Amino acid sequence: MQLTRVRLSNFRNYAELNLDPAPGLNVFVGANAQGKSNLLEAIAMLGTGKSFRTSRDSDLVREGLELAVVSGEARIRAGIVHLGCTVAKTARTTRKQYTINGQNVRYARFLGSIRVVTFVPADLQLVGGPPVLRRALVNIALAQEDRQYYHELARYQKALQQKSAMLRGNVSFDSELLAIYDNTLVQTGTYLMLARNHFISELAREAERTHAQWTNHAEALRVAYAPNVPFEIPTAEAVAGALERRLKEVADQERIRKTTLAGPHRDDLALDLDGHSLSAYGSQGQQRTAVLALKVAEYSVMRDRSNEAPLLLLDDVLSELDEERATAFLTGVGALRQAQGDTQQAFVTATHLPAGLPDGARVYAIENAAVRAC
Repeated sequence: MQLTRVRLSNFRNYAELNLDPAPGLNVFVGANAQGKSNLLEAIAMLGTGKSFRTSRDSDLVREGLELAVVSGEARIRAGIVHLGCTVAKTARTTRKQYTINGQNVRYARFLGSIRVVTFVPADLQLVGGPPVLRRALVNIALAQEDRQYYHELARYQKALQQKSAMLRGNVSFDSELLAIYDNTLVQTGTYLMLARNHFISELAREAERTHAQWTNHAEALRVAYAPNVPFEIPTAEAVAGALERRLKEVADQERIRKTTLAGPHRDDLALDLDGHSLSAYGSQGQQRTAVLALKVAEYSVMRDRSNEAPLLLLDDVLSELDEERATAFLTGVGALRQAQGDTQQAFVTATHLPAGLPDGARVYAIENAAVRAC
């Protein structure tokens, strides 16, 4: 996969931008607040349709204006695809519109038209941060790859919100309606748990292998799915049965505590080093090395599953790492096996030129939302 063109209009601090990225590694260097992160945010939106920095779409529109446009052209295995995302802001609301090859499409259709893997400074908290960060990594990767996963996740979240509202007393309690919500949670939750189990097993294999190479097998990283509702075997019948039983077990407690207590919305990713919890016992350096291995693994699994390399977006991450880890990460990304006939492409932002850049990297300078090749 290769992004061949990016066009921005009134997006963040960009009035206009016309950029034709190079294949391979594109490095954007500039001081803070010049537009580096804004550019990567826009590129990511061509894949995910959402910002990785804010949930407020109005923040995406240049100050004082009402309309922002992000568009791009990509070369994928199926051919050339033209993508567009328009953000329209009014005094009362903000709306987004998506297009593929000039045709308006719903968000679910737009999502994953091109696949992206992002790595931002906040991701360095994947080990020590709350479970929601680790679930987000899995959800974003799977939603780009599998439209049914996105559909089932949306159904699950809607039923969860409805059940939660009833438990809190926002709506009148209705045992029959509660049973319908629980039935939907079982159906959709089963799909989510099976998909996560499969994905995380592949993620674990790649992350553990990469970590072992970087540490010369001196330390053993273990990555595992930690479902909130355990199951014995990964079959639809076994998972659904376990989830249904657990919901019945906690039903009284949920009514007393007025909150949902069981289900895949409480899943986690277990990370251990040499048999001990990485978050509890790992040093900051050990935790960061594990996160780097996870990100390389995410990229590798998404590439292998689709037989097409996703775009890799590294937003000012290398400055958070010491030179040894930054070089190891760039080397690890560069060494990823390419799918036959495919093109790997990465976008990196930094405040200064990173050490360890591979030959052929294209370097750009960014100043006041102006991008020029160096």
